[in-house]
Amino acid sequence: MAFGAGGEVMRIFVINPNTSESVTEHIRRTLEAIKRPDTEITVVNPAHGPVSIESAYDEALAGPPTLELVRRANEEGYDAIVIACFSDPALDAAKELSDIPVIGIEEASMHVAAMLGHKFSITTAFRSRVPTRDLHVRLRGVESAYASTLVMNMPVLEMDAHPEKAKARILELARKAVEEDGAEVIILGCAGLAGYAEDIERELGVVVLDPTSVAFKLAEAFVDLGLRHSKVARFARPPAKEIK
Repeated sequence: MAFGAGGEVMRIFVINPNTSESVTEHIRRTLEAIKRPDTEITVVNPAHGPVSIESAYDEALAGPPTLELVRRANEEGYDAIVIACFSDPALDAAKELSDIPVIGIEEASMHVAAMLGHKFSITTAFRSRVPTRDLHVRLRGVESAYASTLVMNMPVLEMDAHPEKAKARILELARKAVEEDGAEVIILGCAGLAGYAEDIERELGVVVLDPTSVAFKLAEAFVDLGLRHSKVARFARPPAKEIK
């Protein structure tokens, strides 16, 4: 299917898995600024669930409402889905459920970071999330390119509400990662930091990735190329069964 230049409109469904309308609007503004003219975006969050996702417990709570939105995107004829939370909640289940591409911002940005530099570091809200990042780089197959996780000690909603404070903290940590950990790429490990990468990169002088923007642009590319997740084994559609 051709998009643009008189072709069809590409429709991408972006899910903020937490219930913060402020974060959802922040994501929407960021993606509206970078989307192609022929791409239509819908950015939504669940009506119920955690207001921010900062633990495995939060991820588990966010999973079912996120999957309902994945189902909705498929039923309404969208071309691709982006799950805009750096923990990638319910990503594998979403890929099983969906017949259109589903891109998680953590998975996407880790692979792109490994392509762009020898080592990458990731920002995260709290120390408790460092083991999760350590596990996920192994899961994603990019452990050899992983330098460190940088702990901001700042809640997700505070990052969204106080961007200058968040940027200052990132600059402080990222400089240390470049000098001491050998990082050549910095990933902003939270969808609430969407749109901050350019300012930080300008001051820091290394590649800085906004994972939401990276995942969104990959979604556009997947649709252009007609790519989707293989249904042979790992992401095969779940067998139909009664759920009580």
